[in-house]
Amino acid sequence: MKLHESIDIMSDPKILITPRSLTSAGHPSLTRLSDSGYQAVMSRSGQQPSEAELLELLPDCVGYLAGVEPITERVLAAAPRLHVISRNGTGINNIDIDAATRLNITVLRADGANARGVAELTVGLVFALVRAIPLSDAQIKQFCWERRQGVELNGRKLGLVGFGRIGQLVAGMATGLGMEVWSHDPYLDEASFASAPCRFESLPNVLSQADVVSLHCPPPPGDRPLINSKTIGWMKQGAYLVNTARGELIDDLDVLKALNCDKLSGLAIDAFRREPPGDDPLVRHPKVIATPHIGAFTNESVSRACEAAVENLLDCLGPAEKYRETL
Repeated sequence: MKLHESIDIMSDPKILITPRSLTSAGHPSLTRLSDSGYQAVMSRSGQQPSEAELLELLPDCVGYLAGVEPITERVLAAAPRLHVISRNGTGINNIDIDAATRLNITVLRADGANARGVAELTVGLVFALVRAIPLSDAQIKQFCWERRQGVELNGRKLGLVGFGRIGQLVAGMATGLGMEVWSHDPYLDEASFASAPCRFESLPNVLSQADVVSLHCPPPPGDRPLINSKTIGWMKQGAYLVNTARGELIDDLDVLKALNCDKLSGLAIDAFRREPPGDDPLVRHPKVIATPHIGAFTNESVSRACEAAVENLLDCLGPAEKYRETL
């Protein structure tokens, strides 16, 4: 089996497509690339490409519709024709931005395209945690009638770390459930929260008051974990933690210790440092609900993100004719 499949004539300039949702199922908006004179090159179906695969596929490409795979300086340096990387989401921490800048490669994002899907999953995970839904389901399927007493969300405090589009949607949903929302975002000032359904506070105040903490931010500089032994120490005894943002946001060992000593009552996680995470003790912990990075994996989010990413590519690249003479 070949590593990749391509469409259209071989003389057309190439655009690499790597998001797993697109390589496995495609999307109607990708036809805009061939209609515009570009050849879409797919990485392996449903698989996140390795650096070796990118080094094979990317050098001849002028554009790159990228997923969450790491995009290193080595990969970028090996792609002299590459003009633009267009993410089908908002996160770009997996891309060596300094290298892209030095090499004059534009990096674009599909801002807000997956916000609704991630926000709805976040709220679903909160319910799953506080009512022990996965555990109850697993027990009853094993003919075991074991009940774990839960808590109601009405009147509870939700702490949001990050108040971009996803955080704002989560805040609206939580307010509708009767929760009191406290939020911290180091990139926003208090005026930005003037009309928001939440209270703007420092990170220590948010963590110390929240019954449920949900992360919606990029990792701090240097990919240092935001949730570590120090910040866990600020949290309420028995608080719940939800991470649908980045695996690098939490220190796995510190969170594992907090779960074992009941400092944290539960963790829900949808993003991992390594995907798939493999035999991970944090993932296997009975107080942890783990999902395979499905926050943006809805019909609607995939469509919005793909359409936005394709639009960004074509806006940046322009007509394919100008690249044919270089092939």
